[in-house]
Amino acid sequence: MTAREMGTGLVRASHPLPTVAVTALTAGLVLGAGATWAPGLLVVAAVLTGQLVIGWSNDLIDAERDRSVGRVDKPVARGVVDVRTVRWALALAAVATVTLSLAVSLAAAALHLMLVVGSGLAYNAGLKATAWSWVPYAVAFGALPAVAWVGAGSGAPPWWAVVVGALLGVGAHLLNVLPDLADDEQTGVRGLPHRLGERPTRFVAPLLLLTGSVIVVLAPPGGPSWWSAAVLLACVALAALAWRARGTTPFVAAIALAVINVIALVVG
Repeated sequence: MTAREMGTGLVRASHPLPTVAVTALTAGLVLGAGATWAPGLLVVAAVLTGQLVIGWSNDLIDAERDRSVGRVDKPVARGVVDVRTVRWALALAAVATVTLSLAVSLAAAALHLMLVVGSGLAYNAGLKATAWSWVPYAVAFGALPAVAWVGAGSGAPPWWAVVVGALLGVGAHLLNVLPDLADDEQTGVRGLPHRLGERPTRFVAPLLLLTGSVIVVLAPPGGPSWWSAAVLLACVALAALAWRARGTTPFVAAIALAVINVIALVVG
């Protein structure tokens, strides 16, 4: 195995898409909270390393389970990157996460380490296989605005940002698990989406995201603007499409709805 192959495997084992998405969301929230560049960069860096901790720990914990169902997208299970390398990367990321979080402030560190990173690790460690699988996502995504606002020195975030973050997190959880329902069932993982079933999950996820859209449009002071009304109409259309279409279209529509929610949350 070459160094390049190992590096590529290490990146893939970190769950790069969710890691980048959460880090980008944090960057937007930090800007919205009015952070100056130094604390803002520290918050974003802390969240990035925290997401690496969550991603690498997930692949390490699930390696045997992923191997048993032949998951070709899991580098640790496939042996593309060895366990020792991932453990070292995880340890370094954990040290960086704690250090960067404390460098922001003690309050921001407590929120980030306990609610965001802690929730991700709790999900990996076993909550993913229970009816409470949605809770870590609700807590972590709901806490992200608080991390951004406290890290920026702007006090508590607006209540609606926390609620929309939590709804976005649960919706993301449902959408993220949908493609893996069958593989998870084979290995005894039965979180909330598995217990609901595919069709109810496809209905509930857009409903949660649409609820978040309504809140993010109506709740901020000053009332809705023309663009927020347009955003809400687009979200209603996407939710209707997610509920009524067939094939992969509902999933794509729900993802588009989630993206609009993220943008509206940051801009709002």
